[in-house]
Amino acid sequence: MNTNKNILDPTDRTVTSTSDTEFRPYGRYGAPNPTMDWLPLSGDANKGYESFVLRMKPGSESTPHVHTGGEEFYLLDGEMTDCDGAVFKTGDFVSYKPGSRHFSATEKGCTLLVILHGENKRVE
Repeated sequence: MNTNKNILDPTDRTVTSTSDTEFRPYGRYGAPNPTMDWLPLSGDANKGYESFVLRMKPGSESTPHVHTGGEEFYLLDGEMTDCDGAVFKTGDFVSYKPGSRHFSATEKGCTLLVILHGENKRVE
């Protein structure tokens, strides 16, 4: 361990307890989706970067969307199927390029750590 003097200003750190903080209804594309909820962690959608935990209940399906700046997620638990039939399982890290389009569904439910660059826009 480094024995040098502490160089961290504690006001430069934010800690969010995901087990003690209440998740909110996920309504990114209009009315909240009753099968999904989320917990914002960091960033700001208006500034083009954010991270959050997303919980998809059994039988949930996300809204078709396009990634203006890309999206990444890490599957914390459960299983999810993308619109092309690709199946993602606990421990998978998935990246989508800017301009990519998709939607996902889960039969049994899942939890994701999501990192967005830019914004996602609904595909009509």
